[in-house]
Amino acid sequence: MKKLFFLLALAPFFLDATPEDAAKLVSVRAINPNIRVECWYATQNNFTGQQVYPTELFGECFVLEKVAKKLDKIQKTLQKDGRGLLIWDGFRSQQAQETLWNICPDERYVSDPSKGGRHTRGTTVDLTIIDLKTNTPLNMGTGFDVFTQRAWSHAENLSPEIQANRALLQNLMKEHGFTEVETEWWHFDYKNYNEYKPLDVTYKEILAKLPVQSQPEIGA
Repeated sequence: MKKLFFLLALAPFFLDATPEDAAKLVSVRAINPNIRVECWYATQNNFTGQQVYPTELFGECFVLEKVAKKLDKIQKTLQKDGRGLLIWDGFRSQQAQETLWNICPDERYVSDPSKGGRHTRGTTVDLTIIDLKTNTPLNMGTGFDVFTQRAWSHAENLSPEIQANRALLQNLMKEHGFTEVETEWWHFDYKNYNEYKPLDVTYKEILAKLPVQSQPEIGA
């Protein structure tokens, strides 16, 4: 009965889903191959301790085309100073959203799938800035998916270096139409994200969109 209730609650988000949903998503690296992607949900090295996405998606991030083009502009701006983007996550299937919610049913950190989720719309990205010379992330005070107040976007008692690095990321994202969330410094939604419906797209459809090329090695 609980499962039936849950499916009924999700129904409004899928009544207008079309076969064209998958066509709305593009690979960020197809738009700009210099953007680095390390999707840890395609490994067991994430807060769930289990693999949530297919292995092939470790080096790939899919979002709406307009979002990918904004990320392309941000990457080109950063490259002028020897920096670049490192993306951890983009589009997330409804099934994956449910997996994360079942493990961490806390709306401060994971969207309730019955409300459609943020990542399921193709408008949301989790990312940071890296130094292109060393290929290491700037010091943001915590890593990715750290569910503590220190990881909140405007946490207190951070060093001047960390504050400057977060401000750099936040200001760049805001300049290109993204908004931050209070509890995760790495999470950004494209403007008016809630006006975009969740996409009814499976990972089988996502994998079919991958270019015919070798996939980047994990940790390479």
